[in-house]
Amino acid sequence: MLDDRMSRVLKAVTEEYIRTGEPVSSAAVLKRSGLDVSSATIRNDLAKLESYGFVAQPHTSAGRIPTDQGYRFYVDHLAPARLRETTKAKIDTFFQEIHRQISEVLRDTSSFVTELTAYPSVVVGPTGSEDVVKDVRLVPLGGSIVLAVAISQSGAVHQEFVDVGTAVERADLDTAERVLAAAFGGKTLDAAEKVTLKGADLPSAVRRVISPVSDRLAARGSGREVFVSGTSHMAELWNDLAMVQSLLALLDEEAALIDLMTDDVRDTHVRFGSDLGKGNDLAVVTTTYQTSSGATGRVGVIGPMRMNYPRTIRVVEEVKEGLEDAFGVDE
Repeated sequence: MLDDRMSRVLKAVTEEYIRTGEPVSSAAVLKRSGLDVSSATIRNDLAKLESYGFVAQPHTSAGRIPTDQGYRFYVDHLAPARLRETTKAKIDTFFQEIHRQISEVLRDTSSFVTELTAYPSVVVGPTGSEDVVKDVRLVPLGGSIVLAVAISQSGAVHQEFVDVGTAVERADLDTAERVLAAAFGGKTLDAAEKVTLKGADLPSAVRRVISPVSDRLAARGSGREVFVSGTSHMAELWNDLAMVQSLLALLDEEAALIDLMTDDVRDTHVRFGSDLGKGNDLAVVTTTYQTSSGATGRVGVIGPMRMNYPRTIRVVEEVKEGLEDAFGVDE
């Protein structure tokens, strides 16, 4: 629909608006685009872009700002960005030094993405239903409370505090641990066979442990961990207090947040405005990472529609590659 000159005009409007947050004049477009044309030509192109729905004029005599459609054209035609060598080295070093369980890695990754982009970031852990269990451990915590730990092949550690109703001897706990490890080992949490106690020659104390622990671990299979960082940046990014409050409420709702971060696209994806079913100033850049077992999660950034897309997309993609390297994913 747009020829090369009008594409460059739209690019200039979008990037200048992202930089300043103010409507962009034809003079600013001419300077930023580097086009060898007259101001009248730029004004004519802006009028056409407005008639096509790519830009809008907030009020008479004001400059133009990109619309949802304009942002979409801009993002879809972005040239690959390059990060500074210092930023790339920082990402590489961060993941080379990670030697912790997966939850800690994902939590620190969320903080790291915010540090790099200055936007709120969200990391969604891999689904338990996709992660194969390697072992199950039971740890007595005193009284009737037991810590059930399912260790997955990807390195994820799923923990559940379970009240088994009575104190349990270590020998009985060891027996329950062996039964649970056999039931869940080599399977995903939610696909593991139901532990059947009927006819089993097990002490009653062992039975009292196995039943609630197996139920809690199986239920954990449908859950996902979510790590959020950078909420303190919101007031700087959005001037609208109602918008900030709406986002804070969203970030507190785990299911809604996972839905916001998830789409049918496995690669890097940018959504904003009407794409999200919301008529507000919101953009989301996400990509999918994978663990060595094939489980997948999402890493992304939330910001205003005038975010720095080229750099944000590149950071998210570099972090995804770092995560996969840390999880031992082969190229």
